[in-house]
Amino acid sequence: MREIVLDTETTGLDPLRGDRLVEIGCVEIFNRMPTGQTFHRYINPERDMPQEAFAVHGLSAEFLATKPLFAEVVDEFLDFIADAPLVIHNASFDIGFINAELAKIARQPIPRDRLVDTLLLARRKHPGVSNRLDDLCSRYAIDNSRRTKHGALLDAELLAEVYIDLIGARQSQLILAEAAPSRSHRPGDAPRRQREVPLAPRVSDADRAAHRAFVATLGDKPLWNEYFGEA
Repeated sequence: MREIVLDTETTGLDPLRGDRLVEIGCVEIFNRMPTGQTFHRYINPERDMPQEAFAVHGLSAEFLATKPLFAEVVDEFLDFIADAPLVIHNASFDIGFINAELAKIARQPIPRDRLVDTLLLARRKHPGVSNRLDDLCSRYAIDNSRRTKHGALLDAELLAEVYIDLIGARQSQLILAEAAPSRSHRPGDAPRRQREVPLAPRVSDADRAAHRAFVATLGDKPLWNEYFGEA
């Protein structure tokens, strides 16, 4: 099954108050394993960058001013995610911004039934504790030392690793790997299947008698003894 792990960065917390999308990062996973295929774009928000948001992701208005508008990357983005489920940490936040941008250019919103919210999964699995991405990385021994600031692609890569552990897929893969026979085994080492009911013998008593009579006609020194030696 193909899934897309997704993360965004924005100018703030509320698209209804004028905050905009500034970065999208996506990581493709197939059968719960990263494929190496990614989608990453910075986006010109056409507005200033509040200091609070800049402190989180380090993306300045000057840097983003040279980047494409959302409308210029939307087709590539939608082609990449296609109809796959979207794995997002605190999904309502990210999808709220993406759908707000889609609405601005009169495109259909992404339905919420496509979302897999890893924050909700983590809260069910680890109730009563903090389940931020950094906390989950520490819990599952995932190296997040590169995460000095938030970045959509890096966070999506980390979240893909967290998600695989969160749903127990990595453990299942290890169990299957341990159970699989080693390729170094010889064919004769593999267990052989036995018939529940043995086949009936195909040689009759009459066949055996005829064979003995034929052998008796060959004399005391049959020809094959010259090749294999006398018994």
